[in-house]
Amino acid sequence: MEYRDYYKILGVPKTASEKEIKAAYRRLARKHHPDVNAGKKEAEARFKEVNEANEVLSDPEKRRRYDQLGANWSSYDQAGTGGFPGGFRVRTQGIDVEDLGGFSDFFKTFFGGAGASGFEEAFARGRGRSVQPVDTEVQVELTLEEVASGAKRQLSISSGRRVDVRIPPGVREGSRVRVAGEGGGADGGPRGDLYLRVHVLDHPVFQRSGDDLSAAVTVPISLLVLGGEVDVPTLEGKVGIRVPAGTPPDRQFRLRGKGLPHLEARAERGDLHVTLQPEIPKHLKARERELFEELRGLGR
Repeated sequence: MEYRDYYKILGVPKTASEKEIKAAYRRLARKHHPDVNAGKKEAEARFKEVNEANEVLSDPEKRRRYDQLGANWSSYDQAGTGGFPGGFRVRTQGIDVEDLGGFSDFFKTFFGGAGASGFEEAFARGRGRSVQPVDTEVQVELTLEEVASGAKRQLSISSGRRVDVRIPPGVREGSRVRVAGEGGGADGGPRGDLYLRVHVLDHPVFQRSGDDLSAAVTVPISLLVLGGEVDVPTLEGKVGIRVPAGTPPDRQFRLRGKGLPHLEARAERGDLHVTLQPEIPKHLKARERELFEELRGLGR
């Protein structure tokens, strides 16, 4: 079984802070995400490596155990006597290996999955005590559209057990959704809780601030000068707004209730702030140039 250097995978030193680890993970996850590397097996494999490294290094307890593991990883006692030199013993955390991207055998053995779970149960039985329920935390990625409407996920927990989870509308970056009694634990025994840690993906059009959204829309200069109507995007589709004549560039239009639902009061929604930016033509046809020359002659 090959040792995984999670620090090297994320490109950070062993002294890296939580903030540095998070920044490195987000940068690499965006770079190698399957949605932007369709059909590229190498990118898919790299994406899984990055997620696995982040799952360990972003969790203080897993990171501590991983650092303690170090070069002695091959000394892991498979016979069930309980572990590493110096009394270090691996405990399963019930990590959802499948839904976290098909993690490596190294991860499954030391941080979750059937191998570690079986070892922990054998160790527990050998000491005459029951296996305690274990809380499980997994990361889920949501689009803004899913944040607006809510989402469903089917997760594969330890021992292949599948759990259907509903994520409420309005969740924020870093939100933790608790599903009672669906975490890890021995078969037939009590289970811990399942926690979903939410990561909201960047959107190509909208930026989020709390429950409000903002978007920039490019429009012809003539619309700002003469006024008229223009369609602007929302999460539910395009809507028309009226633009007064003489509208200055970068003016914001507020569309009430077109933002995201409030997590605590889902009947209420944030607003959408649309900024109109003039489109400056790079290539003019002959007639267009004549008109702009006339305007310049008029001091416009």
